[in-house]
Amino acid sequence: MLILVSGGAASGKSEYAEGLIVKSGLTKRTYIATMQIFDAEDERRAAKHRAMRAGKHFVTLECPRDLLHAPLPKGGAVLLECMSNLAANEFFGGEGREGAAKCILSGMERLCEEAEFAVVVTNELFSDGIRYDDETEAYLAVLAAVNRSLAEKADAVVEVTAGIPVIWKGREIL
Repeated sequence: MLILVSGGAASGKSEYAEGLIVKSGLTKRTYIATMQIFDAEDERRAAKHRAMRAGKHFVTLECPRDLLHAPLPKGGAVLLECMSNLAANEFFGGEGREGAAKCILSGMERLCEEAEFAVVVTNELFSDGIRYDDETEAYLAVLAAVNRSLAEKADAVVEVTAGIPVIWKGREIL
């Protein structure tokens, strides 16, 4: 099963996604962390997420790029946090514009084959109405393509706003 969880910054999407993993009843839990730590603010954000996961029995796999070749667990529940970071890392430092989406989707295909239950968190970055520079627009296009592909493949798509989940696809998740 694949669930895509989207939402804006500080919307509650991470807490919701972690709750899905816990409610799955699967005791083998892997958290795929995609954020690269560059500064103190990044470290604070990562520490906040580590604290949120405390006591939930996740094994953390650091994977800022190249999901296809990551040592993914077989079976169990996997939470990938977050697709927006993975897309940025691949686009700006990995496969680049041309190969980022294909690289990510190949990795996701493998993840879905290996995991019994997968939840992917992504950011909703498309509603602000701002026209960005060409490079940022190209990154957003890659993220949008990945999100659309995952949404099509997913058993459920959920948007979290102000801590309230709205199910856009799929009826009962758990």
